[in-house]
Amino acid sequence: TTDAVTFTVANECKYTVWPGILTSANVPRNSSSSTGYELPAGRRTQMKMAAGWSGRVWGRTGCVFDGSGIGSCVSGDCAGRLSCDGTGAAPPTTLAEFALQGLGVLQDFYVSLVDGFNLPLSVAPHNSTCKVASCNASIDSGCPAELRVLSPATGAVVGCKSACLAFGTPQYCCSGAYSTPAACKPTTYSRFFKAACPSAYSYAYDDPSSLYTCSASTYTITFC
Repeated sequence: TTDAVTFTVANECKYTVWPGILTSANVPRNSSSSTGYELPAGRRTQMKMAAGWSGRVWGRTGCVFDGSGIGSCVSGDCAGRLSCDGTGAAPPTTLAEFALQGLGVLQDFYVSLVDGFNLPLSVAPHNSTCKVASCNASIDSGCPAELRVLSPATGAVVGCKSACLAFGTPQYCCSGAYSTPAACKPTTYSRFFKAACPSAYSYAYDDPSSLYTCSASTYTITFC
């Protein structure tokens, strides 16, 4: 449709990534758009989303699937399936989140580390007046030991948990007595994420400057 937004999904990593797509609750999903697929290194694909769509896109790594699309991923897994079909990512996962508005060209978008980090990720509007949201740092290498997720097979760091995911306390999850922006302040852990990726959300009540609004009909989502 003429009011659809086009997303180019590019894999600039040196390894295969399996993008996952989740539509927000109570939002119709475009039947023509895949919810999960394999994207080899150096390749790119396109998907179109109509006005009113909102949701998230992330990358999965280390996936193995059988001929029926059943398997698992080392990071970002969505219930062990190639097509996520309404299942979100198992954290820690770097997320690109979107809300299309109006005729499909007015859009809020951001990169979030609220669920942790597994891959460098950027969102670039094809409009010179709009900013790029990104987390291009290799956070895994500097991740605090208590937040690290290790590969069972190799022992390598494959993800960096958020403090909320690691500890589950109200202070880190902005819940309970900490459920307002005034009460839930940055922590040592959220500052680590913010220092590495200044334009990404580092915790639930991060600086509103991490949220971007843009009028563009095409965007590129890049892994690595």
